[in-house]
Amino acid sequence: MTFFSLLRDGLFIFSVVFIWLMLLYQFLLTLGGLFFWKREKLSRKEEKEFFPKEKFPLVSILIPARNEALVIEGLLERLASQDYPQEKMEIIVVNDGSSDNTGEVVAKWKGKNSLSLKLIDVPVEESGRGKGAALNRALNLSQGEIVAVYDADNLPEKDSLKKLVIELVNHPELAAVTGLFRAYNRHRNLLTRLINLESLAFQWIIQAGRNYFLKIAFLAGTNYVIRRSLLEKLGGWEERALTEDAELTIRIYEQGWRVKFLPTAVTWEQEPEKLTTWFRQRTRWARGNNELILRQIRGLFRGRFSLTFLELANLFYLYYLFVFAILVSDIFFFLSLTGLLKLSLPGPYLELWFIAFWLFLFEILVALAIEKEDSFFNFLLAILAYFTYTKLWAFVVLRSFFEDFICRREKIWVKTERFPELIEQKGDKSR
Repeated sequence: MTFFSLLRDGLFIFSVVFIWLMLLYQFLLTLGGLFFWKREKLSRKEEKEFFPKEKFPLVSILIPARNEALVIEGLLERLASQDYPQEKMEIIVVNDGSSDNTGEVVAKWKGKNSLSLKLIDVPVEESGRGKGAALNRALNLSQGEIVAVYDADNLPEKDSLKKLVIELVNHPELAAVTGLFRAYNRHRNLLTRLINLESLAFQWIIQAGRNYFLKIAFLAGTNYVIRRSLLEKLGGWEERALTEDAELTIRIYEQGWRVKFLPTAVTWEQEPEKLTTWFRQRTRWARGNNELILRQIRGLFRGRFSLTFLELANLFYLYYLFVFAILVSDIFFFLSLTGLLKLSLPGPYLELWFIAFWLFLFEILVALAIEKEDSFFNFLLAILAYFTYTKLWAFVVLRSFFEDFICRREKIWVKTERFPELIEQKGDKSR
C-alpha cells in the first residue's frame, strides 16, 4: 500500500468518525430539546398566572442603535404595548453615530408617547466601537434593578418582557433569562426561509438540549434580562468582543451563576435578506467564537475549568474538526462521482450517509414541529438546506480562520444591514 493510499484511507476514516460523533451528539441534544419542551409545557400549565404588581421591579430596557431608522419605531411601539407596568419601565436608546435619521425617529416617537425614554446621541468620533460599548453607555445612565436588552429590529410579543422578568424574580439562582427569537421576514425569500430553519434548530436542539442536560444556556444577544447587581460586578459588557452576548455568558458561569432559556418569551426579529449581509454577520460571529475558544484554552493552562469549557470544546470541534471532516467528505464524494478516486476500504458507507441524512432531517423536523411549522414545503426546504445552506458555514469558518490566524486582521464590529419592514411581515406574529 502506497503512502497516498494510506493518507487517502486515513482521511476518509477521519471524516466518517468525526462526522458521526457530531451527529450522535446533535441527536442526543435533540432528545434533550424534546424533553425540555415537554417539561416547560407542563410547568407552564401548573404555574399561577397572578403576579402582584408591587413585585414587578424597575426594568431598564437598553437598545443599541446604529443606522436603525428603518426598524426602530416598530420596536418602540411594541415596548409601549408590553403587558408590564409602564411606570416600572425605562427605555434607553443609544444612537451610536448613525448616518441616517435614527435619532430623529426616536425623538419624534418620544414626543408623542408618555413612556420614559432617554436618547443618548454618541458623537461620530466616539461611535462605532461595537454593541458592547453602546450597552455600557446605556447601563451607566440606567436605574433599573433588572436590565433588559433588545436589538432595534425586534418586535417582542406583548407578554415577552413580563415572562422574562417573572422567571428571573422567581428564581434567585438565575443571573439572566433569555427568550426565543423568531424571524418575522422568514417568508421574504429563499435565504430567510433557510435562516428560519437554522434558528429554530439552534434554539430547540442546541439551546434547549444543553439547557436540559447541562443547565447551560447562552444569551442570544436580544430579548433577555439580567440582574443589574451582577452586571455591574462583572464590569458590564466586554467592548472588544465581537460576540458580546456569548462572552458575557461565559463570565456569568465563571461566577457560579446560571442562565435559563425561556422559549415562551418570544420576540420576532429581522434576518439578513442578502447573502452578502449573511456572510458578514456570520463571519463576525465566527471570529467572536474564535476569541472565546482561545480564551478558554488559555484558561485551561491556568487551571481554570467550568461548564462552559464543554460548550467551547464542542464549538472548537464543530468549527474545525467537524468542518474539516465535512470538507474531506465532500471532496471524496465529488472525486468518486467523477471517477477520479476509488476507495478500497470495505464498509457500509453509503448506508451510513443515508442514515446521517435522515438524522439531519429528523432533527430539523422536530424543531419545526415544536413551532408548528412542520409543513411539506419546509420538509423539502430542509433537504435543500442539507446540500446548500449547511455547506455555506464551512466557508464562513474558513474565512474567519483566515482573517484571525493567517492575516491577523483587526477585529471590527460590523453592523448588520437592515431592510424595510413589510406590512405583512409585521403582522405575522402567530406561533
